[in-house]
Amino acid sequence: MKAMILAAGLGTRLRPLTDDRPKALVEIAGRTMLEIALGRLRGFGIREVIVNVHHFADLVVECLKANDNFGMKIEISREEELLDTGGGLQKAAHFFLKDGGDEPFILHNVDVLSTIDFGAMVQFHREHEALATLAVQKRESSRQLLFDREGLLCGRLVDGETHMARLSENARPRAFAGIHVISPRLFTRMSGGHMKEEHSFPIIPVYLRLAGEGDRIVAFPADEYYWRDLGTEASLLQASRDVRQGALSQ
Repeated sequence: MKAMILAAGLGTRLRPLTDDRPKALVEIAGRTMLEIALGRLRGFGIREVIVNVHHFADLVVECLKANDNFGMKIEISREEELLDTGGGLQKAAHFFLKDGGDEPFILHNVDVLSTIDFGAMVQFHREHEALATLAVQKRESSRQLLFDREGLLCGRLVDGETHMARLSENARPRAFAGIHVISPRLFTRMSGGHMKEEHSFPIIPVYLRLAGEGDRIVAFPADEYYWRDLGTEASLLQASRDVRQGALSQ
């Protein structure tokens, strides 16, 4: 099984920490976000990972080289211009399609710290015959995804405004946790059957479009797991305290 870590962002909310480094190399309790994310994936048995980079890209490459890729086979996807999640994933399509298989893969934001069980999530993905499975939680967020009673994506709620991809009664709002399990056939579905030139686009509108067309984009309930967004300095400080108190050993 393979994975991709999204690490190309500018980390503007973390300034001044990201004035001289990418957010992937910001530390939490003595380890970088990138090292922690790779360690979680390695612990699940994943050995092949692609990492997209942009802001201070060479520092990420140097870090990986200095640490012998943390014992993994790692490929770098350089983005001269930020491609957002959808564009970054499309640029990395070759990494997942070169073997010609249909094995699902994990897509993981570098600035997410969690104990979400990848094994349970992948099994859930397979059992539900999903195109994409999104880890979600019941928590406050200005951007919520909406799922029907079967756990299928049907819309989203942004700053109080509801946008439906398809009609559904009693849609339930859930906050996305920044971790996906994806079937490779998404690449042909997201591009209308052919690969387009590189361009920037977010993935959530793609999921919503595909959900409206009948594809199975499903919610994996992740409320039982530790989770923290690492986008602000205050959150980093709390995450460091949590890690020192054994949060990741849950």
